[in-house]
Amino acid sequence: MEFSESLKKNEDFRTVYRKGRSFANRLFVMYVLENNGEKNRVGISVSKKVGNSVVRHHITRLVREGYRLQEKVFNSGLDIVIVARSNAASASFREVESALLHLGRLHRILRMSGKAGSD
Repeated sequence: MEFSESLKKNEDFRTVYRKGRSFANRLFVMYVLENNGEKNRVGISVSKKVGNSVVRHHITRLVREGYRLQEKVFNSGLDIVIVARSNAASASFREVESALLHLGRLHRILRMSGKAGSD
């Protein structure tokens, strides 16, 4: 990820959960908190309730790649935690990417010069 880093520490995740805003759709819950930095920090959480380790890792890769390809349309200076719901286990890459953009629009963290046609 060119403009983003990973969110790794449990304390950082808990801060975003506690102080951040959240929106959800069918596949994910996204928590967002400003970090007063120049880069975004992205954390991905997939519970054991979603599936076995192969399924969880597959979802993590899909989310990471979906975000990576669209990170230019996200604003900077944010801590973002993406929590997978059980429906994400059967989602395609296009559905994952679309769900991430949908949550970005709900949070109003997408740049206006991003993809057209996002009404």
